[in-house]
Amino acid sequence: MPLLEINNLVTAFHTPAGRVPAVDGVSLSIERGKTLGLVGESGCGKSVTAMSILQLVAAPGKIEKGQILLSLGRGEESTTAIDLVSLPEGELRKIRGGRIGMIFQEPMTSLNPVFTIGSQITETLHLHRQLSREAARARALEMLKLVRVADPERRLEEYPHQLSGGMRQRVMIAMALACEPDLVIADEPTTALDVTIQAQILELLADLRQRLGTAILLITHDLGVVAETCDDVAVMYAGKIVERAPADELFARPRHPYTIGLLRSRPEAAGRGEGQLKTIPGMVPPPQDFPSGCRFHPRCDHARLPRCTSELPELREITPGHFVRCHEAEAITP
Repeated sequence: MPLLEINNLVTAFHTPAGRVPAVDGVSLSIERGKTLGLVGESGCGKSVTAMSILQLVAAPGKIEKGQILLSLGRGEESTTAIDLVSLPEGELRKIRGGRIGMIFQEPMTSLNPVFTIGSQITETLHLHRQLSREAARARALEMLKLVRVADPERRLEEYPHQLSGGMRQRVMIAMALACEPDLVIADEPTTALDVTIQAQILELLADLRQRLGTAILLITHDLGVVAETCDDVAVMYAGKIVERAPADELFARPRHPYTIGLLRSRPEAAGRGEGQLKTIPGMVPPPQDFPSGCRFHPRCDHARLPRCTSELPELREITPGHFVRCHEAEAITP
C-alpha cells in the first residue's frame, strides 16, 4: 500500500461568479521514502491539491468528492488506511504536523512574528509528542542543528524578522520534521531564495529524506529542481494530471505536448544547442471557462479535429509506469 493515495479528488471554489474547479479528478500516490514532484504553471491547482491533503482549503473552497488515503501503519507491510476527507477535525489535528509536515512557500507569512523561533518549534512537540518543556527545547535545538542553522542556541531566542530568508526556510523545515512525519509536503520551498541558498535547501531535503526515510511531495514549477531531486513526476495542467512517470523516463521520453513544451522552454535547453528558447503559445484557461475536449488543445500543435476539441482524454498507461492524458500520445515524439 502506498503511504498516501489520492483517488479522483475534486476541489472547487463556489464564488458569486459561479463554480471554479481548481482540482478536477486528480489521482496520485506517494511511496514511503520517495519524492514525488508535482509540476505545472501557476494556477494549475498544485497548491490547492496540497491544501486538500491537509484539509486546509478555506471557504468558499470545498472538497466535493474523492479519497485521500493515508496508510495507518508506519511499517512497510501496512495494509490499512484512513480517508482524510472524512476524518473529524480533532483527528486531523493529530495528522497535521504529526504524520504529515508542511513547508510553505513563504516562511515569513507562515511563522508567527510575535513568538520566538524556539517557542514555535516546541509548540509542535508539545502538541504531538507531549514532551516536557526541557525535552521539547532540547529537541528544537537538535532540529536546528540538523537543518544546519548557524548558532542554533541563539536562534531559538530570536524572532522570524531577525533571520534571513534562507534561515527562515530552514526553520520551517525543522518544524515540519520535528515529529518525524511520514510525509512532508514542500510547496515551492525555494521560490523566494537566491540560487545558492536554493541548492542548499534542496540538498538538505534530500539528505533528510535519506536519513529519516521521509517521503516528500515537492510542488514546484522548476523542472531543474525536479530532475535533481524527484523519483517520480506528475505534470498538472488546468486542474488535471496530464502526465505521470518516473523522473528519468519523463525527462528522456515525454509524451504529452504540454510536458514537451515545458521541457523545451527551459533556458538550459537553448544552451545545449537546441536553438532559440521556445515558449508555449497562448495562456492557461481560467478554471471557470475550461475549453471542451482536451483542455490543452487551444495551445497544442498536435490537436486533431474533432476528437481533441470535443472528447476529454483519459489518463492511460502507454508504457509500464508511464501515464499520459492525450489522444495522440503514441504518435508524438519529443
